[in-house]
Amino acid sequence: MAEVSQANARAELDFGAIQKVLVVDDSRLQRRILVASLKKWGFEVLEADSGEAALNMCTTDPPDLVVSDWIMPGMSGLEFCRSFRAMDSDQYSYFILLTSKSEKQEVARGLDAGADDFLIKPLEADELRARISAGARILDMQRELSEKNRMIETALDELKLAHDAIDKDLMQARKIQESLVPELMRDFGGSRVSMLLKPCGHIGGDLVGMFSPGVNRLGFYSIDVSGHGITSAMMTARLGGYLSSSHFDQNLAMEKRFDKFYALLPPEQVAETLNSRLMADAGVEEYFTMVYAIIDLRNGHLKMVQAGHPHPLLLRGDGGTQFLGEGGLPIGLLPDVTFQRTETYMKPGDKLLLYSDGFTECSLADGTLLEEDGLRAMALDCAPDRSGTEFLDDMFWRLTQAMAPGNGMDDDVSAVFFEYDKA
Repeated sequence: MAEVSQANARAELDFGAIQKVLVVDDSRLQRRILVASLKKWGFEVLEADSGEAALNMCTTDPPDLVVSDWIMPGMSGLEFCRSFRAMDSDQYSYFILLTSKSEKQEVARGLDAGADDFLIKPLEADELRARISAGARILDMQRELSEKNRMIETALDELKLAHDAIDKDLMQARKIQESLVPELMRDFGGSRVSMLLKPCGHIGGDLVGMFSPGVNRLGFYSIDVSGHGITSAMMTARLGGYLSSSHFDQNLAMEKRFDKFYALLPPEQVAETLNSRLMADAGVEEYFTMVYAIIDLRNGHLKMVQAGHPHPLLLRGDGGTQFLGEGGLPIGLLPDVTFQRTETYMKPGDKLLLYSDGFTECSLADGTLLEEDGLRAMALDCAPDRSGTEFLDDMFWRLTQAMAPGNGMDDDVSAVFFEYDKA
């Protein structure tokens, strides 16, 4: 019956998180008075007649609230409070010091030692009850906060595990994406194709490639899929299959003739076929820009299609420059689109640069974009002394040096560099 009445009293008073109270006082009479009131209010009460004894009890059975006298023989209440706070515990306990000292300096010492509140003796029951209620509100908030922090820490641990798994998958995905470009440079007689592929993250939406179905016949391309990240990378993997350099029977840019050899299809036809493929897939929302070119290495006759991609830069052997193409629509944006062919002749010593907008739309340190004029100037600076992959590496290095400090790459950067020499 006593336990029931205590529980009822506690429910009426609502002391929240405080259930177990430790009373520490060398005076048996003082302890008896405090214990009587605390039990009346429904608390489970522990008693200790010294700081040392109280400290031992707290090691095995920490209370929610400590009410301790300041002046005690041996370990004082102040020393006990300091040692109590130094204990390794996951649970915060409220600490009230009982004292006859009311000077501000003494109060400051108690707060420095870790006390939460003070009561001046002789005690009044109503004041003690009010201070315990205030402490209970603080403990409730503190423990609620601790619980939320534990939940956050658990969630963060789970997120870290998920992030590590995703990071591992992305690293593998990058290797797979790099396998789509098995060689960054290849010679075709005296001509050469070099490629650059620099994603802004683990994986990217740019793709470059080349293929040659026979002597003197060569095709190469630069593609930029809309967006970034995993979805764009998946699209590049798909396009890599459509324009395979090793499986000609799967390459949409080729046609087998007389069951003997593969011929390169006109670039505009390739663009239209790719557009039809993408538009037929209702679930695919991505589109891509592309420059695809084929060349007869015997005479330098270049045919290309530009589908929303930046204008290729032709660097003539005599120092002249020309941007090729008239723009065109991206592939996969609208159905039944026709694409226009651009033709020119390259002479021995001429060079052609295909590039993604990661170059021309790069933000520079002065707040402007590189744009076509900046790209042309950069290419002319690199061209006399560099060739092949060295030319592209120098271009990329110059681009990173010109970027706004601390910005880093915010888009994928890719390029194809073709150097022509008559077969």
